[in-house]
Amino acid sequence: MSGFQHFWQQGDAITRSVAALLLLMSISAWVVIFWKGWLLRRVRADIERAVPAFWSAPDVAIGREQLQAFDRERVLAPLLAAATLSPVANTLEARGHIDSQLTRRLRDALHAVLHQLQYGQVLLASIGSTAPFIGLFGTVWGIYHALVSISAGGSITIERVSGPVGEALVMTAAGLAVAIPAVLAYNIFGKQVGACEAELEGFAHDLREMITDASGAEAERA
Repeated sequence: MSGFQHFWQQGDAITRSVAALLLLMSISAWVVIFWKGWLLRRVRADIERAVPAFWSAPDVAIGREQLQAFDRERVLAPLLAAATLSPVANTLEARGHIDSQLTRRLRDALHAVLHQLQYGQVLLASIGSTAPFIGLFGTVWGIYHALVSISAGGSITIERVSGPVGEALVMTAAGLAVAIPAVLAYNIFGKQVGACEAELEGFAHDLREMITDASGAEAERA
């Protein structure tokens, strides 16, 4: 801590800006990590409870009520709303085949839900890929700044160089400390989002089959 304090006091505006940027990136990454971990845990629990509750209902109306009771993050309700939506008359959408209508509406709803689940992933990826280089830049600049200060003071010895250089290397360690949690979280959350995507795609496919079969049965009766 004393070494970092001395490094901070001896550093210039660029050195302090790099340190402040790494601190901001670390705070942003951990906020996203805690938020997404909480969100994805709720989403996975919602899917596990809501989907069986919907299919155990006697009709769509009751199934919608049971689905909404468990779907706290609203990842399933948009799919059901898209599947049961009636197109506006006298539009190009209404002229299409019912299978094409369902496919397009469910695809758009699924993309919107996945965009919600993937929110924050770009930030984690950006922090994980840039933080080590920002820390390395801080180290290089700190070493340069320290050597210039030492050379201006007279003779250069290993004792006078090792201290400032060692303090400057802290910036590289700080960059890695910021990047590693972000990269690990990005990979873990990516796997969890992929699992949720598979469940949502399965639910959308089952909804499409149910609506298509119901429409075909009505057409035969007519």
